[in-house]
Amino acid sequence: MVEKNLRACFPDLDNAAIEQLLKQNYRETGMMVSQTLRTFLNPSPKIFKDLMIEGKQHLQQCLDNGQGVLLVSGHFTALDVGGRAICEQFPIAGVYRPHKNAVQEYIVKKSRLRYAKKMFSRDELKGIIRYLKQGGIVWYAPDQDYRRGQSIFSNFFDIPASTITATHQLAKISGCQVIFYAVKRLDQPPYYQLSLSKPLENFPSKDAQQDTDRINQGIEQMVKAAPDQYLWVHKRFKTRPEGEGKFY
Repeated sequence: MVEKNLRACFPDLDNAAIEQLLKQNYRETGMMVSQTLRTFLNPSPKIFKDLMIEGKQHLQQCLDNGQGVLLVSGHFTALDVGGRAICEQFPIAGVYRPHKNAVQEYIVKKSRLRYAKKMFSRDELKGIIRYLKQGGIVWYAPDQDYRRGQSIFSNFFDIPASTITATHQLAKISGCQVIFYAVKRLDQPPYYQLSLSKPLENFPSKDAQQDTDRINQGIEQMVKAAPDQYLWVHKRFKTRPEGEGKFY
């Protein structure tokens, strides 16, 4: 699965480079468990006291102006660490996929609500829109092959990927700003790098395809900046355009 995704997304890498990236990704995926547990179980904000957020002024300006903001990210191994870190400085709600296991759902949601203002399930569109209209900040990641919601094919690493059009729709209905948010784990202090872009100009447009392509391109740039830390275990290209064979 991981190797299949890596070879498809990085066709210019030779076998040795792919094998090296594969090992690094397995390492980062394993570290994701300990990072997430530390995020959930350590109540002290001191673990993030030296953390800098590049571009935080863009988010602060939207907050000062009472503008709702949709923080768009991807599924990276430091996802929960980044969420906890940015919530220490800004009031942010999250969007997540509820877990089928009741115990796991209780633990994950309760842990995230210790630092997030609110947690929306991905199907709570009305609640998300209302929150954005009220000037709230919502984090979510549209980079997985979701079966629910309106989806179109949009290139991700030059491969058609079934992608929800929710970013376009949420921005259009709520009038919120859209900002890219990236988190990267470092080997040295402060150990995590958080980055916020300027609000996207002329977004949303009247074209859902154009906007969805733009979002996928932004997430692709985040992945290229830290390819070993992306969640390649996901079957991103499972749904194929009509007439194409299975990817996996």
